[in-house]
Amino acid sequence: MKKTLFSGIQPSGIPTIGNYIGALKQFRDIQDDYDCYFCIVDQHAITVPQDRLKLRQQIRQLAAIYLASGLDADKVTLFIQSEVPAHVQAGWMLTTISSIGELERMTQFKDKAKKQNDGIPTGLLTYPPLMAADIILYNTDIVPVGDDQKQHIELTRNLVDRFNSRYNDILVKPEIHMPKVGGRVMSLQDPTKKMSKSDDNQKNFISLLDEPRLAAKKIKSAVTDSDGIIKFDKENKPGISNLLTIYSSLTDESIESLENRYKDEGYGTFKADLAQVVEQFLTQFQEQYRIYYESDKLDDILDAGRDKAQRTSFKTLKKMEKAMGLGRKRK
Repeated sequence: MKKTLFSGIQPSGIPTIGNYIGALKQFRDIQDDYDCYFCIVDQHAITVPQDRLKLRQQIRQLAAIYLASGLDADKVTLFIQSEVPAHVQAGWMLTTISSIGELERMTQFKDKAKKQNDGIPTGLLTYPPLMAADIILYNTDIVPVGDDQKQHIELTRNLVDRFNSRYNDILVKPEIHMPKVGGRVMSLQDPTKKMSKSDDNQKNFISLLDEPRLAAKKIKSAVTDSDGIIKFDKENKPGISNLLTIYSSLTDESIESLENRYKDEGYGTFKADLAQVVEQFLTQFQEQYRIYYESDKLDDILDAGRDKAQRTSFKTLKKMEKAMGLGRKRK
């Protein structure tokens, strides 16, 4: 029997090429190995203000991007969080066994709270129990996350232990699955920080829906260093190491092979070749994306995903409610 894998992405912006390399591409490669649930976590997105029309558009865009990345709707369950009510119901139940102190210690809460000018939304504080509910509703065994989400999964594991200890041993405790080497793509202009779709500087990231020629220009203007040697060394040569990571991930050619191939070449040649690789990748990717985005088939896939997610999550929710004593007792 396959283990269950759960992952969610916020529709708060268009994913970057870094999100593709670090997550979406890996999902494509492991979809045969697990019973996969991929969720568009729109309720997490509204923990900070969103434009409602833009959010709805980005929800559909993200669904099409999942499929354009190579996910097979016959193998995975793709659905929208807000269309499955059990998420907020279970999220509230886990909130009641969470302490304010442990929620305030979450690094992402502290970082995002600093950026709020009109008071800190309560949703930012209670984000982790909702994320825990996303995971436990599907009896999840594996959660693939990067370093920035590891703390949240550790809290999820703690909440599972707490719930099982206080009530009944009914929730599955998930394991953390860290990305393979090459899973972390850095900013093009500041390769010491992670590439982010919310970066104010458009030159720092490549969106999966960027115009391909524009993306190629971003690669050509990416920061490197002055020694001109094409070698992977994250500490001393973060810029060229980042570009090698992107090149290797998009072509499946090893970094060692790329180092050998370009050992007698300069940065100009290397970046020009990588720019061509990125442009070709985005052109092909966006062709698939448009097919899904403009098709009624996308709605059929999301409807089927919603229905399956509702069936599975409802079973877990009812066990949780019974364990906590919620609902009426029938004669």
